[in-house]
Amino acid sequence: MGDYGRQLEFGVSVEPLAEPLDRVSRIVRAADRAGLDLAGIQDHPYQRRFLDTWTLISTLVPQTESIRFFPDVANLPLRPPAMLAKAAASLDVLSGGRVEIGLGAGAFWDAIVAMDGPRRSPRDAVQATEEAIRVMRLVWSEERSARFEGEFYALRGMRPGPRPAHDIGIWIGAYGPKMLGLTGRLADGWLPSLGYLTLERLGKMQNRIDDAASGAGRVPAEIRRALNVSGSIGPLGEGLLEGPVSLWVEQLSHLALDLGVDTFVFWPSGGVEEQQRHVETFAGEVVPAVREAVAKEREERASSQ
Repeated sequence: MGDYGRQLEFGVSVEPLAEPLDRVSRIVRAADRAGLDLAGIQDHPYQRRFLDTWTLISTLVPQTESIRFFPDVANLPLRPPAMLAKAAASLDVLSGGRVEIGLGAGAFWDAIVAMDGPRRSPRDAVQATEEAIRVMRLVWSEERSARFEGEFYALRGMRPGPRPAHDIGIWIGAYGPKMLGLTGRLADGWLPSLGYLTLERLGKMQNRIDDAASGAGRVPAEIRRALNVSGSIGPLGEGLLEGPVSLWVEQLSHLALDLGVDTFVFWPSGGVEEQQRHVETFAGEVVPAVREAVAKEREERASSQ
């Protein structure tokens, strides 16, 4: 584990708050104008203050030019994978290839059950997620008749189509050892949140993904390593990513060069005006400086070998 040498990408994470109505669109349009690569929309359908994530993304696509969208992360127990794949493929076609999938096995089980979703044990959650990945890829395939029989999901002669406009990535939001192993064996990427782990744990989790990938005959560097990050760009604080632009550049560069992170999804804090300013500062000052610092260090490391 270390620097996998992948191209860096940067994005913004957004809560799909229903009020004020223009909050999300203002932040996402600011991110798009500023040249960020990704917009992740949280998916908590049971949250009464939140709009439905897929419906919201569908309204944001025509308001933007190039930014790519993904649920951060899709609540699998409440979104059957065949329909999730169909929705993603449809929106990918309509947007010209601007959709990816962040996928989560589920959390907040009482709230899921309250919406008539299943309550799954850790073992069942892992198995259901593995089946979901296989189902989704069949839905996106060129098979004339897709068939799959699993413990939780099945396809019984479904006719796949339309195909997505590009190869949609499936990025797993996971922390447990079995889910990390699944990520290494089958997924296109890993998508945790920095607030739920320490840097030491991050490195150990990367190693577990690498081991699983190598055991499955995969190249670990082919797996995206995305990270949801939050913090404040401004006065120096006590925590990670709490300080001026220079501190953000130093710490994000360390995460990329020494801990293997290649994609940073920024969750700005504050009200809508403050969030918009943070997004503009992140995209305009932090991102280019991190790209430059990482590129320079990679070049120096390559020349010293």
